[in-house]
Amino acid sequence: MTEDEILLTVEEKMEKAISVLKENLAGIRTGRANPGLVESIKVEAYGTSVPLKQLAAVGAPEPQQLVIRPYDPGTLKDIEKAIRAADLGFNPQNDGRVIRVNVPPLSMEVRKKMVARIRELCEEAKIAIRNIRREGNKLADQAEKDKLLSEDDCERLKERIQELTKEYEEKANELAKNREKDVLEG
Repeated sequence: MTEDEILLTVEEKMEKAISVLKENLAGIRTGRANPGLVESIKVEAYGTSVPLKQLAAVGAPEPQQLVIRPYDPGTLKDIEKAIRAADLGFNPQNDGRVIRVNVPPLSMEVRKKMVARIRELCEEAKIAIRNIRREGNKLADQAEKDKLLSEDDCERLKERIQELTKEYEEKANELAKNREKDVLEG
């Protein structure tokens, strides 16, 4: 692999780690209703397990309520069952066409648990980023061993990988900090 290919691979993987963190953080409750709270719930429908967002449109018409409109009315009961089984503390109301989910306000104790979970998710993302750095450094060493890079080029490449690592760890911290603020203020 060339120097540019290694950098591109490392950056793409780090970007993916950040997007996974964003998805995970979207599922964490704030005091407001947010479609991300239920979109990733797995629903048993059509003989397979499918994310809710593939079976229904999820909206938040009010700050304390979610409305779930199934694309196929036949999946209404399956969706309701999956929301109850997800154990998020929600009590879905099925009116035969849509499911309404009232999102209760969070107590301070629950908010603190959410903040702890946000920090765990952030740390997991940073660990993934550091593992990607390690892989990138191994690729750089291999390229040097294969005489594709000089020793100086290899060291410079490792420095650039380290810069990317710091940049993406800062992004993870920033995302987590913003989400913590939402949870505590919500």
